[in-house]
Amino acid sequence: MTLVDQFQRRISYLRLSVTDRCDLRCAYCMPEAQTFLPRNEVLSLEELYRLAIGFIDRGITRLRLTGGEPLVRRDMIELVRALGRKLGNGLDELTLTTNGTQLARFADDLFAAGVRRVNVSLDTLDRAGFARLARRDSLAQVLEGIAAAQAAGLTVKLNTVALKHANADEIPVLIEWAHSQGLELTLIEVMPLGEVEEDRFDQHLPLSEVRTALERRWTLTASEHRTGGPARYFDIAETGGRIGFITPLSNNFCDGCNRVRVTATGQLFPCLGGGEQIDLRAALRSASADVALAEALDLAMKIKPLRHSFRIDAPGSAPALSRHMSMTGG
Repeated sequence: MTLVDQFQRRISYLRLSVTDRCDLRCAYCMPEAQTFLPRNEVLSLEELYRLAIGFIDRGITRLRLTGGEPLVRRDMIELVRALGRKLGNGLDELTLTTNGTQLARFADDLFAAGVRRVNVSLDTLDRAGFARLARRDSLAQVLEGIAAAQAAGLTVKLNTVALKHANADEIPVLIEWAHSQGLELTLIEVMPLGEVEEDRFDQHLPLSEVRTALERRWTLTASEHRTGGPARYFDIAETGGRIGFITPLSNNFCDGCNRVRVTATGQLFPCLGGGEQIDLRAALRSASADVALAEALDLAMKIKPLRHSFRIDAPGSAPALSRHMSMTGG
């Protein structure tokens, strides 16, 4: 039986986190001294595979592997290969979100396993700016990874978090560079998940303002292009490329939500911005795992909310939720 929530939205897209660990410390994502989960709390690769198969059996056709940084997990590529064998047999697409630092090592293996598209996080092309924002001097590795992914045959989409003081002035430069490289770019509003050193209000840049500024520079035309996610796309005549906008704060996109997220510890979050959760790890490790997992997924459909509750409307606003994005999965 397919997964349909209480608002009659069919859930066909799973974002599955394989680790909360990351080799960067991006300032909008986590604090510098982030504490990661003990390894024994994280699902094994076999459990992650069984969990994914349980979702595919219930009608999930698109699966995105996330983190943290998924490619820092040892033997991660074995999970990708195993899931890749489900392509054309219940699974339509297997994708990955990555920060790009490990992509040069794994691009060929990902393509061989059936991955055809990856999202790479890139918020600046300035080396010093990257080092400040990510707290690691890794821009060269990310750019090398992007080039390797393209050479391997992967379609690369860049994800850029719009930040008021960190990269607002550089957004047009990023777009021009991306389009010159044959890359799509999607802008994302910062999300109030977890405590970080900087006030979220000071980071938040509404994409409505960004779009207005871009329209003064270029000709933007609404596109019918969709990837199954929340982005809304525009073609830019002058650059010949496409840009996406993900606007959880300035323009809520929840009505058509088709997604759920599962953390590396097996916690299912029906909504990125909600506190509702179901413990799938307990179901997986129970005596009747198949039955328990089916019942847990049914319950998740009953508690998935209509919309998230993200807000950044005043200085000092508390995060919507205490968990960081690296724990939930991007």
